[in-house]
Amino acid sequence: MILGLLEGIPTMLKGEVAMFKMKPQMHYGEEDCPLSVSSSFPKEDELHFEIEMLDFFKAKVVSNDFGVVKKVINEGQGWESPREPYEIKAWISARTGDGKVILARTTGEPYFFTFGKSEVPKGLEMGIGTMTRGEKAVIFVTSQYLTPSPLITVEDGIEEVHFEVELVHFIQVRDMLGDGRLIKRRIRDGKGDFPMDCPLHDSLLRVHYKAMLSEDKRVFYDTKVDNDGQPLEFQSGEGLVPEGFEMSVRLMLPGEIALVTCPPDYAYDKFPRPADVPAGAHVQWEIELLGFEMPKEWDGLDFKSIMDEAGKIKNTGNRLFKEGKFELAKAKYEKVLREFNHVNPQDDEEGKVFSNTRDLLNLNVAACYLKLGECRKSIEMCNKVIDANPGNAKALYRRGMAYMTLGDFEEAKNDFEMMKKADKSSEADATAALLKLKQKKQEVEKKARKQFKGLFDKKPGEISEAGAEDRDLQNSGEIQENSDKLEQNEDDKCSEFSDDSIADDYPRDWLSRFWPAGRRIFSALGLNRCSIL
Repeated sequence: MILGLLEGIPTMLKGEVAMFKMKPQMHYGEEDCPLSVSSSFPKEDELHFEIEMLDFFKAKVVSNDFGVVKKVINEGQGWESPREPYEIKAWISARTGDGKVILARTTGEPYFFTFGKSEVPKGLEMGIGTMTRGEKAVIFVTSQYLTPSPLITVEDGIEEVHFEVELVHFIQVRDMLGDGRLIKRRIRDGKGDFPMDCPLHDSLLRVHYKAMLSEDKRVFYDTKVDNDGQPLEFQSGEGLVPEGFEMSVRLMLPGEIALVTCPPDYAYDKFPRPADVPAGAHVQWEIELLGFEMPKEWDGLDFKSIMDEAGKIKNTGNRLFKEGKFELAKAKYEKVLREFNHVNPQDDEEGKVFSNTRDLLNLNVAACYLKLGECRKSIEMCNKVIDANPGNAKALYRRGMAYMTLGDFEEAKNDFEMMKKADKSSEADATAALLKLKQKKQEVEKKARKQFKGLFDKKPGEISEAGAEDRDLQNSGEIQENSDKLEQNEDDKCSEFSDDSIADDYPRDWLSRFWPAGRRIFSALGLNRCSIL
C-alpha cells in the first residue's frame, strides 16, 4: 500500500467517502514505493484519490511473514486461548482464495482435535491458538503453512486457503512438567478468570478428591466415602499433600473439576504412601476445588501483629526445614522477606526487632541454599547480613561453611578468623572450624597427589590409561566416600536455624558435622549429590 493510503485510511469511518490529495513522496513517487507503475504514469505529480470505506474488521497477523492472518468476525469470551495439549471443539469450513469450497461446514458435531498433534494444518492451528472461547474468525493461510492433516487434503497449486472457524469450546489440558508425565485435564469449568482467580499463592484450600491407580483405575481413597463426606482442608506451601496434587490444585478455579495423572515421584514415592498403594505406582486424582481462603493481608496491621504473622510463617518454614523440605522452607522465609519490603518500623525498638528478624530470615534462606547445594547463593544471603553487621558471627560461620564446601579455603579461613575476633563466645567453635578446614585442605592435597602420582613418569601411550585408572579410583572411592559423608550430614540433628532455639546457638560437634549438604533439587525431579574438590 502506498504511504498516503497507509496514513489516511485509518482515519476513516465505515461508509465514509473521502478525497485524499497526495504529494509525490506520499504515493508512487516515494523513493521506496512498494508498488511499481509504468514509465508513463504521472508519479511526479500531485494525485487525488477518492476512497469509500465499505467495511473493516479486526485482524491479527499471526506469522511475521503474513503467511497466517486472522480476521475477527465475532469477538469471543475471556482471554484464555488454546495451546498444546488442549482439546478443541470447533466448526470449520474452508475455501480457496478464488472461492472454491474444499471443506463444507458439517451439520453434526463440531470438529474435535488435540492442539499440537498435527490434526489440522499448521497455519490453521496457529490461528486457532490466538482465538478465545466462542470467537468466530476467518483465518487466511498461505501454501507454506498448509501442512498435511486428517482434516483436509490440499491439492497442489493452491496458494491460499480461507478457513472460517467458530471456536465452540476447548478443554484445558496442562502438561505440568513439560515432559508428559504430570497431566492436568479440566473436566468441568470453574468460576472466574484463569489464572487470576486461581490459588497461586499459599492459601487454605478445600477440595473433594477421588484417588485411583492409573493401571487398573482402582479407587483407594475418596473423601466423600472415606472422610465421612467432608472435604479435605489443607494449607498449600507446607508439603501436606503430594507435590503433583498441590501443583495441579494451584492452577484450578473454584468449582472446577480436574483429572490429574501423576507419576510416582510426584505422588506417593516421596510422600507417606497409603497401605494399598504399591511403590512406584502411577496414580490419578479426580479433584474438585470447592474454594480457598487467601492469607491475611498485612495492610492495616500494627507492628506487633505484623511480627506475629511473620513469626507464624517463619515457624512453618522451620518445621519444613527440619523435615528436609528445604525448597518449601526457603519459600516461606522469602515470603516474609518480600512482605518486609513494605514494613516501616516507627521507633528504635521496633527497628531493632525488625532488623534482627530480617537478619535471621536471611540466614535461614542461606541455610536452605546450603542444603540445596547452592553455595554461591548462600554466600549472597550471608553478605546481606554481614554488610549491615560485619561482626555477625552466625553469618560469618555460615559463609565460611559455604566457602569451604566450594573449596575456597582462604575465604573460609578469613571468615572463621574474623568470627573469633567478632564474638569471643564463638572462639572455641571458630577454632574447631579452622582445625577442620586445615584437615579438609590436607585431605584434598593428599588426594590430588595420589591422583597424579606417577602420571608424568609414564610413556605417552600410557598416559590415557593412567588417567582412566585415576578416574576409576575417583568414581569408585572418593565420590562414594564424600556421598556417604554428605548423607550422614543430611541426617545430622545440627541443621542450623531449623527452629528458634537452634537459630540462636552454634553447632557444637564440629568433627562429625563438617561436611555440609551437597544436594540440589532440579525442578523436584530427584536428588543429585556432588562433591566439589
